[in-house]
Amino acid sequence: MFEVLVFVYENYWHGASCPEPAALEQKLGAVGFDAEEIAEALGWLQELSVAAREQPAPTTPPSTGYASPKPSSSEALAQSAHSQRIYTAAEQRHLGVACLGFVTFLESAGALPSYLREIVLERAMAAPARSMALADLKVIVLMVFWRLGIEPDALVLDELCDDCADRVAH
Repeated sequence: MFEVLVFVYENYWHGASCPEPAALEQKLGAVGFDAEEIAEALGWLQELSVAAREQPAPTTPPSTGYASPKPSSSEALAQSAHSQRIYTAAEQRHLGVACLGFVTFLESAGALPSYLREIVLERAMAAPARSMALADLKVIVLMVFWRLGIEPDALVLDELCDDCADRVAH
């Protein structure tokens, strides 16, 4: 499934430029992907679209310095600076230390706000693998950014696309 997702990411610059599922299915089949992989990836992408619609991005607070008297529903979903995400046992087993560490890294770097983190985690838990590989989680993060039309910072994009195994420590 992840090879199909990478192909879609590389060939369609933005989620809005991606063809309808039927046309995309034909294109992926013509390229040579397995029908089962295509069906799995298209289902995963459809669920990503649903998750993206259900999780609105929080709005920025007013610049006056005064608290808004009535927060919008998206502001209510925003995580407080003092809150902490506790991962369930199932999430810990499925994602593992490397993936959870990477999510924490992206959050601390300011690249993954809480509402995006929840979409990433939901989509990672929906992935068919028994335990998530870090490379697969990076594809999921890229696809979430892609679907929502968010262009990550160049350094974050480098982290997401680079294979850390080949890096040489200085």
